[in-house]
Amino acid sequence: MQLSILSTSDIHGHIRADDFRRPLLNDSLGLSRAASVIADYQQQAKLAGDISLTIENGDFIQGSPLANYIEKVATDQTDIYQELADAISYDVRILGNHEFNFGRAYIEKVFAQTPNLLNANILDETTQQPFVGQPYKIFERQGVKIGVIGLTTQYIPHWEQPAHIQGLTFADPVTVAQRYISKIRSQVDVLVLAYHGGFAEDLKTGKPLERITSENQGYQLLQLAGVDALVTGHQHREIAEVVHGVPTTQPGYRGDHVGLMTLTLDERKHRTAATAELLATGDEPERGDIVAMIDPLQEKVNQWLDTPVGQVGDNMQVTNHFKARSHNHPFIELVNRVQMSATNTTIANTALFNDEVRGLGNAVTQRDIMTNYIFPNTLVVEKLTGQDIKDALEVNARYFQLSADGDLMINPLFTNPKVQHYNYDVWSGIDYTFDIHQPMGQRVIKVEKDGQPLDMTATYEVAMNNYRAGGAGNFPMFSPDKIVREVQRETPDLIAEYIMDHPEIHIAQPTNLTVIF
Repeated sequence: MQLSILSTSDIHGHIRADDFRRPLLNDSLGLSRAASVIADYQQQAKLAGDISLTIENGDFIQGSPLANYIEKVATDQTDIYQELADAISYDVRILGNHEFNFGRAYIEKVFAQTPNLLNANILDETTQQPFVGQPYKIFERQGVKIGVIGLTTQYIPHWEQPAHIQGLTFADPVTVAQRYISKIRSQVDVLVLAYHGGFAEDLKTGKPLERITSENQGYQLLQLAGVDALVTGHQHREIAEVVHGVPTTQPGYRGDHVGLMTLTLDERKHRTAATAELLATGDEPERGDIVAMIDPLQEKVNQWLDTPVGQVGDNMQVTNHFKARSHNHPFIELVNRVQMSATNTTIANTALFNDEVRGLGNAVTQRDIMTNYIFPNTLVVEKLTGQDIKDALEVNARYFQLSADGDLMINPLFTNPKVQHYNYDVWSGIDYTFDIHQPMGQRVIKVEKDGQPLDMTATYEVAMNNYRAGGAGNFPMFSPDKIVREVQRETPDLIAEYIMDHPEIHIAQPTNLTVIF
């Protein structure tokens, strides 16, 4: 007999095969396509007399204009998430870190009617019990007992606004998994870990691939005795491997892949063999019932997105992302000006989050803003010394390195194993120079404010998003104890208001960033 474990992860509110950009469009994705793949494999397993288990591995309710519309406008439509999950027949659902972007109360509302939500390690600090969901669930299929333990990265407090996670404890998923494995291993034939987190180490060698923190502990979970399969997510990577006999998958991003692990069981229902693969969804048809469920809401979202906002001139399109990051860009400058205006500061930083960001045409709609600034970040002002700012710029300077031919290129640590353009910031309000010939940590050779060298001992107020303000992205010089005020409004809304309030916007190409190579 065979057991197929099918999984999606990091759907991020992309239900249709539509990334919402116009006129550009990526339609090789979406839950509606993944649903077709899942249904096909469920049917194949049934016809073969085999069994299947299906897991939705977190980051389901945030990350698209549709998800933002439900949270902001169509607040009575949150049941659609459960209706979609039921239509796909997910056996298990897991909390992702981005579920917390809209706050604890929103999670409790959205998942109130989700009996198969598994959450073993995010606890109410008073009761020390899961604040939503249950730690594990045991299924019986054709006489085979399958246990699933649900886990989420414990690193969420490093990113999230404190108000969104008030009263919660984020326990170590490895320690929690060990405890529940000891409890239920003897009761089941197969034990699966579903973890919204990824891998910080190479699966074959165990060598670190990134700075080791408690964010991605998948490698450690794979080492636990008694585990038969591990579903992962969070990093948006495409992984399908068998490590020391234990299969693991990570099925990409926005439904572009479905993870498939197949366990062969002997007559004693023990795992004797295992395979892991990823099933691309881009060429599959959208499942009709999923399309029919979401289309009425999707149509309203598209009407909302096409609301005109204003005009910004003809130089805010981003056509060369590397050049924008190495020279600054009018679109980046616009975001920083919005942050400075909203916080009454004169220094700000922001990132060009990914290479799907295309900037703005002259006539701006709500769609343009929502598909360029894709996170519900709020703003924070930190009081930093000149030395703090210089140290942060040194972190930014690590984004670059020289090729063998002496050309400027991206440091591979920002693209592998996970693409992390969002952890490189461009600053406004200061003039600064990187010399990439110098060793890391010594590359910032000039920082000036208003034509004068930055005073390393003086303090300056700097605006940034709440994600960066907690030090995320390896910025230890930023920390909550340096926060002097906050603007508890989402940055996309502030961008729209700024454009409406400044009908004659013209931002020339900034010249404050110089990179010597």
